[in-house]
Amino acid sequence: MSFKDIDDLPINWADHEDIAMKLYDRFGDEFTEAKIYRIRFTELIEWILAIDTFEGKREDCSEGHLEQIQAKWVYEWRDNQ
Repeated sequence: MSFKDIDDLPINWADHEDIAMKLYDRFGDEFTEAKIYRIRFTELIEWILAIDTFEGKREDCSEGHLEQIQAKWVYEWRDNQ
């Protein structure tokens, strides 16, 4: 299996790190740590649902998932600084 295939694997709400990596790929350094933690959950949900390989449903989202995704996104941002 090539890396291209791995990037195309379906992701769901519990795949916090994968979602965070996709968000970092999309926004790069546009969002700093402070800005990531100030993103409204309603907006974050829409961005996640727009990820091509995301297969989760809106009704399966929880505040806990969104908090974990934000934290992982911050770690991803820090790793790239």
